[in-house]
Amino acid sequence: MRRSLLLIASIIAAHDQSCSSLPFGSRPKNAAGAVEENDADDQEQEKTAVRGAASKLSKSEEAYIASSTSTTAASTIVETFFQNTIIDDVEISTSLKDTLHEMANTSEMHDFLQTARRALHRNPELMYELPFTSDTIQTILTELNISYTTGWAKNIRQDAYPGPGGYGIVAHIGTQDADQPCIILRADMDALPIEEATRNIDTFKSHHEGKMHACGHDGHVTMLLGAAALLKQLEDQMVGTIRLVFQPAEEGGAGMKRMVEEGVATLVPKVSLAFGMHVWPTLPTGTIATRPGPLMAAAEMFTITIHGKGGHAAMPHLTIDPIVAASSLVSNLQSIVSRTISPLESGVISVTAISAGDAFNVIPASATLKGTIRALSTDMLMSLRDRVGRMAETTASLHGCNATIAYSPDFYPPTVNDAELHEWSTGVGALVSHEGKVRDTVPTMGGEDFAFLAEAVPSTFFFVGQGSGGDERYHVPRTDYGLHHPSFALDEEVLPIGVELHANLALRSLKKLVSSEESEEITKAEL
Repeated sequence: MRRSLLLIASIIAAHDQSCSSLPFGSRPKNAAGAVEENDADDQEQEKTAVRGAASKLSKSEEAYIASSTSTTAASTIVETFFQNTIIDDVEISTSLKDTLHEMANTSEMHDFLQTARRALHRNPELMYELPFTSDTIQTILTELNISYTTGWAKNIRQDAYPGPGGYGIVAHIGTQDADQPCIILRADMDALPIEEATRNIDTFKSHHEGKMHACGHDGHVTMLLGAAALLKQLEDQMVGTIRLVFQPAEEGGAGMKRMVEEGVATLVPKVSLAFGMHVWPTLPTGTIATRPGPLMAAAEMFTITIHGKGGHAAMPHLTIDPIVAASSLVSNLQSIVSRTISPLESGVISVTAISAGDAFNVIPASATLKGTIRALSTDMLMSLRDRVGRMAETTASLHGCNATIAYSPDFYPPTVNDAELHEWSTGVGALVSHEGKVRDTVPTMGGEDFAFLAEAVPSTFFFVGQGSGGDERYHVPRTDYGLHHPSFALDEEVLPIGVELHANLALRSLKKLVSSEESEEITKAEL
């Protein structure tokens, strides 16, 4: 595996040296065909390296289980965990925690996580166009002998988002028995249209100009794949099914909504609970945080076009200036949150882009504003959206203009953690957190399309701290840059933490569901 990585690094270094006079990621325009061929070759080598790391990991996990004594073997511990009738048996729970921690932190797991994550980071893809990302996940699942289906998250709004979609993947580990419980673990796959500026990662910097994994989704996919490798080795001792969901188009494309519509939560066996997580740069590495109720905001995007009458800049009296109307509208929109909703409610309206005209001496015929609306409930989001529309129309009319407004094809509802499940989930998270507890956090106005799954299934979503990694004195990038920042860097120390959290949530939630079903059966028998 290391030889493969060295080969990849040497190819990248040679390519960078040959193009040293060009911006990062640039390609000579007259060599497009050769570049595409080279990119394809590089990607095949990436997949070969990842496949090798997955194979080595799978064999090492098998060896770990086989080399353990009969009383401490991971398979024995998991089997005992599911068979034990005492729900809160501390000794067995601790043994399971320690076993999963060891399996998530072997040298082979470390090599796999780093190899897979860096391959994905070098090849970021957007929204519904994820061929390399999807192929890489499938390559790993195949190597791990995990069954899966493809073709998920088809893009039904190609008028708004490019690409046909269908790159989502759903995999299963466990019995797949319709009469036994099923839970979902989810990871999002897509990158962002941002030019990478992260320092000190030359060997695995983005190969694609204007695209980068600036939100950590390469890490999310990798953590779930690591958990899959671990859990596959314990499959024969499980009761129930773990559904692994690899989801495209989280960054505005509502990929999870598409997968819910396609039946990811209602497949047989029908899912009972769901879990997701996101790396979080404002929390120290090793910490985990969440909260009951709304954790992340409902989100909507808008485009407002102000229509006036263009003309010569020297004769504004003969025009109807849309720029003046647009400028007024930007200020007026800020009064919606500050003066029309309760100070105890939460809401955000931000204008993030303005465009009008392209000449010094011409008043344009129209001006366009783009922005976002955020709230912690769908009702408040809809209320704010209505007020933005009315404000646009009345402000435009005041200036003698007309206004049209368009919204995103799919607004995001708030991500709401089920209150009862949250209480249980924090106990599991505390087993993995380096602090021995899960921090209670305040809601964020960021949006997350895991919300669509949380509407369909009781769920918990976690923030996994990663902000204290790196040291630029030793050429290790800082990991406290915010999400969507061009210098964002993932702290790879968080990868085994995510693996461990996924694995604990999966096994312990299945046990919780099995115990609940058995308790209900006993109660019915007694009645």
